[in-house]
Amino acid sequence: MPLDVDLRISEILDTYADPAADIAHLLCDRHSQDRTALTIVTEEHGNVMYSYGDLTASSMRVASYLREQGIGPGDRVATVMGKSIDLVSVILGIWRVGAVYVPLFTAFAEAAVGSRISEASAALVFTDRDQRHKVPEGPWTAVVLDDGPDGIRAHLDLLPSSPVFSTPVGGDAPLVHMFTSGTTGTPKGVVHPVRYAAGWVSYLEFGLGADTDSSFWCGADPGWAYGLYTAVVAPLAAGIPTVLLQGGFSPASTWSTLADLKITDFAAAPTVYRGLRASGVTPPDGLALQRLSSAGEPLTPEVNEWASSTLGLRVHDHYGQTELGMPIGYPHHPQLQREITDGTMGPALPGWTVTVLEADTDEPATPGTMGRLAVVVPDSAFMTFTGYAGATAPSDRFCCGGIYFTTGDTAGIDSNGIVRFSSRDDDVIIMAGYRIGPFDVESTLLRHPNVTECAVIAAPDEVRGEVVEAYIVLAEGVSGTDAVIAEFQTWVKTHYAAHAYPRRVHLVDRLPKTPSGKIQRAELRRQRRALDTDAS
Repeated sequence: MPLDVDLRISEILDTYADPAADIAHLLCDRHSQDRTALTIVTEEHGNVMYSYGDLTASSMRVASYLREQGIGPGDRVATVMGKSIDLVSVILGIWRVGAVYVPLFTAFAEAAVGSRISEASAALVFTDRDQRHKVPEGPWTAVVLDDGPDGIRAHLDLLPSSPVFSTPVGGDAPLVHMFTSGTTGTPKGVVHPVRYAAGWVSYLEFGLGADTDSSFWCGADPGWAYGLYTAVVAPLAAGIPTVLLQGGFSPASTWSTLADLKITDFAAAPTVYRGLRASGVTPPDGLALQRLSSAGEPLTPEVNEWASSTLGLRVHDHYGQTELGMPIGYPHHPQLQREITDGTMGPALPGWTVTVLEADTDEPATPGTMGRLAVVVPDSAFMTFTGYAGATAPSDRFCCGGIYFTTGDTAGIDSNGIVRFSSRDDDVIIMAGYRIGPFDVESTLLRHPNVTECAVIAAPDEVRGEVVEAYIVLAEGVSGTDAVIAEFQTWVKTHYAAHAYPRRVHLVDRLPKTPSGKIQRAELRRQRRALDTDAS
């Protein structure tokens, strides 16, 4: 019998918005304790599996330790930890005592770690030994979770793992205090309530299409919203075994993990798919892949050209933000699948309603017209964001009396509800009256076999006002000659639009990125302004 999607959305919301909601129970204790919950993939030990019972016991010891330290409901507890069983145990232990989790990405330097700990007012920070030097001194307690001389492993091992306890805090209580990735400005604090998790459980089910028969792996890092909720929270809540791969990305480890664990459902950033494509490594035989998904940056068409020819599958693009969750994307759920159009993000996912507002007014734009992408707040059941942590005034991203939340992205939406991304608002290039979205030019360049990565920004021009300027990372073995640059310009003219070709092309070794891997066009613009200032 077909699933009643609206009824299912209501069920998920009721579970996580319940005034008696207990997140540790929902993610761990209610499941069969002998069921596999998590597989940690390590170079040293291979694939190590842990059951829900293992997580109950280990997180109970963490919770007991936190109670010893006086940590309770509402207190902030941070981690600077790699992907491990310890990390998941700590997260669940934090939630067992009703405290609020502050995830910090391990690639952060000391200044970034310290500022976020301070802004979140964290009382305690768990860290791995190799990350301890990044945690500065402050009014917080830094704890190393290992068996070294000053580590707490031995103490944790002595603490009881039963009787099991957890703290019901309710759907409106704070669950996570995290920070935006800061692609276009200073990172801002966002506090997620417990009911925010409902949107991610729905996303796993409808967007990713994963179920209890899936072998699921999200390759994103849990230091960020997508990785935390897609790789940890949602699958644990749904009873779907999940995977954490230690270490950074490599084509070899990615292919071997997909093969060894017979992964059916894989989600990763577009840069992962581009890295697999650019590596030239032949996929191993016997892959079990059935569904591929991406998020974090727009999915450019060359990824699906590669995925279709190499894997016989298409990657479904999904769009989200730390503030929102995942409101848009091509769903994998069989009842909701739509034909994929290259260069588009897909429709609004269940539980969300989105629109595009005119550039200069708060009125909905006509179908197909580029404008400001916005969430329709009253019609979006999973919307929980109300403002940034510590802000003294409401966020200016809400408009029309709070009816719309503007995402900061320029997009269009057609008569069928399919959203086409153009750019971040700050990234639009206006050349001689033409509005050019960097995404379209970048997508075209990335289809050239000699381009591995690229970014496009506006450069000042006395005649046209602005022109397109491209920064390109060449494919391995390609020499950066004037002929190659001219070839790229001609490629854009013939494959996209004659007026939108990059008048200036820079061949670079790497592009500036946020710690989560998103290209920082704002940094490229800053570098350009500095060069212009020096030249004058």
